[in-house]
Amino acid sequence: MKTLEEQLAAAGLHVFGCCERLSAYPDLLQNSPLLQDFTPAEADILGASMLLVRAEPGQVMIREGESGDWMMLILKGTVDVTKRVEPPQGDAAADAPAQVSRVAVVRSGAAVGDMSMLDNEPRYASCTAIEAVEAGVWGRQEIARLIRDHPGVGAKLLVKITQLMAQRLRNTSNQLVKLLQKNATPRRA
Repeated sequence: MKTLEEQLAAAGLHVFGCCERLSAYPDLLQNSPLLQDFTPAEADILGASMLLVRAEPGQVMIREGESGDWMMLILKGTVDVTKRVEPPQGDAAADAPAQVSRVAVVRSGAAVGDMSMLDNEPRYASCTAIEAVEAGVWGRQEIARLIRDHPGVGAKLLVKITQLMAQRLRNTSNQLVKLLQKNATPRRA
């Protein structure tokens, strides 16, 4: 099994040590949904458990369809989250290449890659640096070590990740319901 550093290198990301003091990043604790409930001391414990990576503008940080048991917390910069959209089967345009659709643009404080980190399924979307990005990375093993060494902080982190995923699922479900309601509305001639 590859180490986290080897996985990041395979993804084209360079590791610059650990994050150490997350509390030193301006406004990160207030603006990050993942870190909002952490004290500066707890955030620094989290930082010490993360690897620091940097990406240049245009660099793919997470590639849709690839496997990975790690997630990122964007510390600085802006990231474009995109998803390939395949043409419908049997459609005349089925031979056309897949289109890329923007799912989100995320900034400092956002977490990406958390679903694959938890379930080890292929990445749902790609994440590309729009501008220079610094990110902290946790692998599944690093989170397990965090839970072992700092159980309160580790449990708090897992609860926050779960809450954020639940909120995303709720938002997606609401969008789906709106789309279904729109398509179910009878059309008048």
